[in-house]
Amino acid sequence: MTNRTTSRIRRFSALIAGLAAASVALSGCLYAMIPEQAAPRPSRTSAPDTEGVAENLLQYYGQTLDWSACGSGFDCTEVTAPLDWENPGDGEIQLSVVRHQAEGTPLGSLLTNPGGPGASGVELIQGSLEFAVGAALIESYDVIGFDPRGVGQSTAVTCLDAAGMDDYLYGIPAAPRGTPEWEAELLQAHKTFADACEANSGGILEHITTINSAHDMDLIRAVLGDKELNYLGYSYGTFLGATYAKLYPEKAGRLVLDGAIDPSVPGLDVGATQALGFESALRAYMQDCLDSGECPFNGTVDDAMADLGALLASADRLPLESGDGRMMGADAMMTAIIAALYSQDSWGILTQALTEALQGDPATAFYLADFYNGRENGAYIDNSTEAFRAYNCMDYPVETDPAAEEATMARIREGAPTIAPYWNGPDSCEVWPYPPTGTRGEITAEGAGPIVVVGTTNDPATPYAWSEALAGQLEEGVLITRVGEGHTGYNKGNLCVDDAVEAFLLDDVVPEDGLRCE
Repeated sequence: MTNRTTSRIRRFSALIAGLAAASVALSGCLYAMIPEQAAPRPSRTSAPDTEGVAENLLQYYGQTLDWSACGSGFDCTEVTAPLDWENPGDGEIQLSVVRHQAEGTPLGSLLTNPGGPGASGVELIQGSLEFAVGAALIESYDVIGFDPRGVGQSTAVTCLDAAGMDDYLYGIPAAPRGTPEWEAELLQAHKTFADACEANSGGILEHITTINSAHDMDLIRAVLGDKELNYLGYSYGTFLGATYAKLYPEKAGRLVLDGAIDPSVPGLDVGATQALGFESALRAYMQDCLDSGECPFNGTVDDAMADLGALLASADRLPLESGDGRMMGADAMMTAIIAALYSQDSWGILTQALTEALQGDPATAFYLADFYNGRENGAYIDNSTEAFRAYNCMDYPVETDPAAEEATMARIREGAPTIAPYWNGPDSCEVWPYPPTGTRGEITAEGAGPIVVVGTTNDPATPYAWSEALAGQLEEGVLITRVGEGHTGYNKGNLCVDDAVEAFLLDDVVPEDGLRCE
């Protein structure tokens, strides 16, 4: 770890890119068996809602959607949106949308977002429908997934080829950790990545922002023919949903924000709070591992955490070679650990990965890290890392106060000693081609009506305090607490949470504020 105040706190949440709602991603993709869906019904097309739309936007809001079958039980379309909502004549982008039509009488559309920013909403719904939403919602809503601008099958951010991404995500710096030379290597890697994004993304980087994406979401609502937006957003999707409610309070219908981000928290505090959250989750995992009788570590939780720290330090000094010739250093090993902490269902795989790593074999750790980074058989199957960086570098103001940076690192060192050595480094957004346009501040969404916020007490990625904060900021925020481990709370097996969320989305029954689900 470096104590140099010129360093930036690494936005380690960038590593969250492929797993923004990792309880959806890891649990859903690694474990959930999704049953085959029924054949699609005849596609419905509703008249767009153009009431009150400005004349220069009518060509977008007045679109008639052309749906086509795209897999068993699903239909897909594209929506054309302005590249720049402030200047709608300056170009267009395409938004990819997938729909699973209600199996019963439809209440309307339910838009969803899996988080990130950068995770594919199309992939979430097509690949994990019954994990993303419960059966009652599938029965009563047209469930909608969409890839936000810059993501997946929409007009996308494109950066490096697979070899370049391997170097960027798995490369091991030649200089010792914490030295000026090490920082310079990392900053150059960030610049190479950023320059490639600018060169290969067709001029869209400046417009990949949450505010633009919230405007896109209102457009999707309107062309689907819905007068109000009904929405279920996970993780970063809570920030997108809250931003929508701020911009369009009169169009906000039933909104559920699960695993909330506090929009008022600066980037430095985001990194520190997440570091402490993952350390807490890691300690919970370690206690479970020790209790299982199959743990590669012994003694107390503190003993086991110290031994894990020694394993990471060893991989930092002497990376482990995989059977495919790749080398795993400490950063990639930490990525693997972080990936598995999103869901308690992944703890068994983490135990296997650490057991093998102690024996010199990083194969399972690479499996976790590759899943986290969207890497499969040497190729990258999504652009979640690229889109994540694009959104965050535009949404978060760059912070340059050396005293604040050092205070943040001191907080991380004290509260997350195992993770701390791998949580620092130059801020990748320092070399982004465009300055950020986003600001940080409370969102009250005055006039939007009740908005349900779900928080999990030991959520590592979006710590519970953020859900408390967002629910408190919103003019009519309602907090549901899930007591437990893992990221996000709805559709994770807690009937108390599920019943409250579904009663709200289906019947407009507002939960009791402060409902606590053990």
